[in-house]
Amino acid sequence: MGQLVKGVWHDVWYETKSTGGQFVREDSGFRDWISRDSDAKFQPESGRYHLYVSLACPWAHRTLIFRSLKGLEPHIDVTVVCPDMMSEGWQMGLPEPLFGHVRLYQIYTQAKPDYTGRVTVPVLWDKKTQTIVSNESAEIIRMFNSEFNQLTGNNEDYYPSAYRNAIDEWNAFIYPNVNNGVYRCGFATTQEAYDQAYDHLFSALDKIDDYLATHRYLAGHRITEADWRLFTTLIRFDAVYVGHFKCNKKRIADYPHIQGYMKELYQVDGIKETTDFYHIKRHYYYSHTGINPTQIVPKGPQLDLDSPHYRDNVGV
Repeated sequence: MGQLVKGVWHDVWYETKSTGGQFVREDSGFRDWISRDSDAKFQPESGRYHLYVSLACPWAHRTLIFRSLKGLEPHIDVTVVCPDMMSEGWQMGLPEPLFGHVRLYQIYTQAKPDYTGRVTVPVLWDKKTQTIVSNESAEIIRMFNSEFNQLTGNNEDYYPSAYRNAIDEWNAFIYPNVNNGVYRCGFATTQEAYDQAYDHLFSALDKIDDYLATHRYLAGHRITEADWRLFTTLIRFDAVYVGHFKCNKKRIADYPHIQGYMKELYQVDGIKETTDFYHIKRHYYYSHTGINPTQIVPKGPQLDLDSPHYRDNVGV
């Protein structure tokens, strides 16, 4: 774990002294947008963009899900980094195809030689202008959702106008308490900070489970962006967050409605193929030596994800 400072790599962990032991995630550094507008700098073109992801990372997983759901695999190629994130951060198993770089931070300095900030996935690269379009997953999935429709003919909309208020409300609730909440537990460096994050996390999961008892999905009668944003945390929860991040009040398997809901999403065509438990467990347990200094990766748990989800009649 580390960061770039004026283009120079530094192996440093997150600074928590000034926040009372709380983990605070930095904002993404690249926030441009692919658009169908005629005057847009970044146009939706086949083969123009390259996506760098980790299969372990829930934020990057979102982009792989939308790339699959929206039929973008033939149009946006992908480099998957190694699950181990040690000195010099994310590394490539083989030199990546565009420049032959072997470290992800080199992609950042390729775009901005004096870049300062964390080096995170996903990264969406534009081959035409030779720069990073975005490293903000929440915005990349919105681009994938809508801006390539004329290219793919796929008009499925996971952010429909009729549901946007509900989607935004769920996103605003789930991000701090669940998506980032597990990290706030795992990366806390004081008991008080951990206790607070833990309480917020499980209060949120209790609320979600109660809601899903009578609603099949979060924001309406169909799967939306809000569901996929929650899914990438849920699918990692029992395998990693329960033990490694000390989120151990309950497993997802102990929440009857969330468990069925998660299985239904996992069983959507194409989603299983974006989910790699080897990378997930290897990354967290092996890379975070401050949390797991032995680097032992657990063999379990056995996850029951392909059995019936029994969600068909919920909310009917």
